[in-house]
Amino acid sequence: MILIYFISALLISVAIVVLRKRGIVRVLASLFILLQVLLTVYAFSHRGETDLKYFTYDHLGVLFLLLLTAVGTLSVYHGFIYFRYREAGRFCYYHAALVGLIASISGAYLANDVTVVWILVEATTLTASVLIYHEKTRTALEATWKYLFLCSTGIAFAYMGILFLSLSLKGSDLHGLSFGTLATLASSANPLYLKIAFIFVFIGYSTKMELFPMHTVGIDANSVAPSPIGALFSSALVNLGFLSIFRMYKALSGSPIYEWMNHILILSGLLSILVAGGYMLKAKYPKRMLAYSSLEMMGLVAIGIGIGGVGPYAALLLVVVHTLVKSSLFFQMGQVNRVLKTLKLDESGRYMNLNPAGALVLLLGMSAILAVPPSGLFVGEYLIFKQMVASQQWLILALVMILLCCVIYGMATRVLHLLFSGPYVQRDEWIPGRVRWTENIGQMIFLALAFLICFYQPPFLVELIRGGIAGIGG
Repeated sequence: MILIYFISALLISVAIVVLRKRGIVRVLASLFILLQVLLTVYAFSHRGETDLKYFTYDHLGVLFLLLLTAVGTLSVYHGFIYFRYREAGRFCYYHAALVGLIASISGAYLANDVTVVWILVEATTLTASVLIYHEKTRTALEATWKYLFLCSTGIAFAYMGILFLSLSLKGSDLHGLSFGTLATLASSANPLYLKIAFIFVFIGYSTKMELFPMHTVGIDANSVAPSPIGALFSSALVNLGFLSIFRMYKALSGSPIYEWMNHILILSGLLSILVAGGYMLKAKYPKRMLAYSSLEMMGLVAIGIGIGGVGPYAALLLVVVHTLVKSSLFFQMGQVNRVLKTLKLDESGRYMNLNPAGALVLLLGMSAILAVPPSGLFVGEYLIFKQMVASQQWLILALVMILLCCVIYGMATRVLHLLFSGPYVQRDEWIPGRVRWTENIGQMIFLALAFLICFYQPPFLVELIRGGIAGIGG
């Protein structure tokens, strides 16, 4: 199935570039989404099976594939709306790159080998750069080059980590670098080489996870890319970075460096929230504000993994709900831009009067992303705080709570200004754009699911999360 998927995705992407007719591209993009749904259904119904030796439909891969398919479907739908009045040429390259990006992420989710993950992560860098540069502005060009440079640097770091992994396992009966093999041999490997390998892999993939220290690349990419692509970057691509790091962490958790890895995650998480809180207080663009929110959330996820106990379960729950909420907010940013015809906070205001349905999405999304009950993020954060209290990590708890207050204040004041206040800077006469209320249905469904998780976590979701964290710590 995975081979059919990759070949079909490649053919669809090439056909989009060659045929170039808007109607045909719409059909081809829709066919790809159907293909994506079929792969997801197949993966869910064949959990535990391996395909082409290097791809396994395990709990983590299936969980993130479900999220990717949901967000990817809405990304294609909102992409059609985004291109309603744009030229056909960009329409083709946009959707060809989008197909390549989703296919690369899907493969990386399911890959069971360190080197295969590395190759597919690099493929996401190339396809994502086309989408970042889509508008061909000076800012887009700068963000694209920064993305290519920093992500390529990150890939180089990850490659160095793979080399040190090989050195650490030298002398072992090694057949490939699958995560299963690493988990089996890690306990007898050289701890120094394992530490070097993990820190290189962690730094390398933090470019995708938008986590300190390589977080800056994601901030610019999310800010410049079209809103449907920003939704995909801030959810599916961030999840790819998390999963790449988490698989390595899980494989090495039975080794002597387990506690050391936890310290690295907690430290990086705290610094991520610190940076996010500081920049959130002076954010002047709503899309950058949402990007800093992703940095804050991934920092909290890293801390959840590092503190142990119920933390890893809570961290994965945070990732799931964050995907639903953050993608909804980025989709809504596209409507904000169409209605207000600006993405500067100083020039924005009274969105509730101009687009009530979209404003409701923005208000509910803000409440959800700030973990205000009944947001599903409240459950995840509560479990993390509970684990900190149980393990008496009082300093970490105090620091996290103080920093989260900065994040909450920074985002709440800006979103409420956008919704209810008048613009700080008056512009020349402009006519507000119009948005059909039906465009908000998908976002409302995502937010409803995010709120539902606060009260009820479906058995299949619990099974996938518990299966994904099983085996941590040996």
